[in-house]
Amino acid sequence: MRSFLIGAIGYPLLELAWRGRTHPSMALAGGLSTSLIHRIGRTDLHPVNKVLLCGAGITAIEAGCGLIWNRRHQVWDYRHMPLNWHGQVCLSFALAWCGLSAAYLLAEKAITQAAPPAAVQPASPVPPQRP
Repeated sequence: MRSFLIGAIGYPLLELAWRGRTHPSMALAGGLSTSLIHRIGRTDLHPVNKVLLCGAGITAIEAGCGLIWNRRHQVWDYRHMPLNWHGQVCLSFALAWCGLSAAYLLAEKAITQAAPPAAVQPASPVPPQRP
C-alpha cells in the first residue's frame, strides 16, 4: 500500500514539475507503476532484468491508461515522437521508465538497508500446565 501511495502522489507531482500539468488518472497510473516496481524489486531477477521488466510494465500501464483516458490525446501525446504506438507510448519514454525504475529500486534498497530491523516481539509466556 505504501508503494502505491508513493506513486499516486509522486507521479502527478513529477508530471507537474516536468510539463506543468497532470490528469487525475495519472495518480492511478503512478500508484500501479510503483506497486509493480516494488513487487519486481523483491524478486531474485538480475538487476538489469528487473529494470527492463519494470520499464516494460510501466509502458504497458501507460498504454492501458491511454486507451481508457487518452483516446483523443488530451492528457499526453507522443504522436510526434519516434517509434510511438498510436501516440500513447513511445520508445524514449519506455527507456525513461527504465531509468526511473532503476532510481526507485536503488532508493528503496537504500531505505530498507538504513531502516532499523523490526523489533522482535517476545513470545508470550506459556501458561502453566494444571495437573
